[in-house]
Amino acid sequence: MGRYAVFMGAFVAVFVRSGILTGQPRGSKIVLSTVGLGVFFVIHSLFISPMPDVSILKAVSWLMVTATLFSAWTGLAHEEREMLFRQLYFGLVVIMVVSVPLTVLPLGYLRNGSGFQGILNHPQAFGPAMAILGAISASKLFAEKRPSWQYLGVFGVSLLFIMASEARTAGLALIIGLCLAIASVPVLSGRRVVAVLPGLRSRRVWGIAGVVLCLGVMFAPQIGDKVGHYISKSGRAGSVESIAEAYDKSRGGLIDRLVANIKENPLTGIGFGIGSELELMVVERDPVLGLPVSAAVEKGVLPIVIVEELGIPGALLVFAWLVSVLRKAALSGVTGVALVGTALLINMGESTFFSPGGLGMLILIGVSWAGSGRRLADVRH
Repeated sequence: MGRYAVFMGAFVAVFVRSGILTGQPRGSKIVLSTVGLGVFFVIHSLFISPMPDVSILKAVSWLMVTATLFSAWTGLAHEEREMLFRQLYFGLVVIMVVSVPLTVLPLGYLRNGSGFQGILNHPQAFGPAMAILGAISASKLFAEKRPSWQYLGVFGVSLLFIMASEARTAGLALIIGLCLAIASVPVLSGRRVVAVLPGLRSRRVWGIAGVVLCLGVMFAPQIGDKVGHYISKSGRAGSVESIAEAYDKSRGGLIDRLVANIKENPLTGIGFGIGSELELMVVERDPVLGLPVSAAVEKGVLPIVIVEELGIPGALLVFAWLVSVLRKAALSGVTGVALVGTALLINMGESTFFSPGGLGMLILIGVSWAGSGRRLADVRH
């Protein structure tokens, strides 16, 4: 229950500073839309969920955390916001640097013997964390006129650590999220390419791209072997010939159950945070109050999960909210879009976006920073 007490404390602190108690609310549109979405989750849980208390607890937890994060980020001055984001970035860099010595020690591979977990407790947490760090550092190469060499170093080490972790979804999320961000940020922001991607005019960036291309051609066979090793998780995933085949082997069974539930409940869904197989859900309850304190479920492919749990109408609300977050992220430049894109794509393997704890908390912190972006004109005034 301690975690929920922390959530409530943070929520109350931000609520008091929001101006609502004085009759002068300062909530932004993204905060209000987040609260509205969370309230919908609670109402949906009351009428649809077979375990209303479990669904309501998950919905309220997500609502408190996400609304608090958005409100906190939007309440900061531009300089404070960017300073705090840099501190979070360097925090991830510290995790990366401190993990380096563990690459030659069994302790770094303690969970399964082959996937590198660094100083975290699981490769499937370390890989996504490095993907988020890689998305920030790589996007900075395009977001700045004279990008720092340290961004290149951090991005390179992040890629190596992602491959070492064998977190395949994290690697794909980073590459696809970055490419989509570069392609879409001019459209989403409504600004010229050179304005949102000044790094494209940097000789340093083009020089790096040329060197990487040459090295890729020279060492293509070795790189191909490493990628194949990565996709097969050092052979633990069996023989796979493509990423699609690996994904089907890993998540195919989960997707089949998701689709079956959607066919049975296309409009209402099965309930927020409810497992695809209700009878297999393990709910831990507080021995004194009897309230649910844990009800973990394993799901992947976030878009399908949303439709399964909330039905088609509810899913449309969530997708509309995500689009608004993306549009706001474009105001933060390519870094904001890359961060949101990578975070959402990470959820194609393990759905943690609506689980505000551990990796889910890191994702929500990044998404809420990006979604609280403001135009430079607004910042100057």
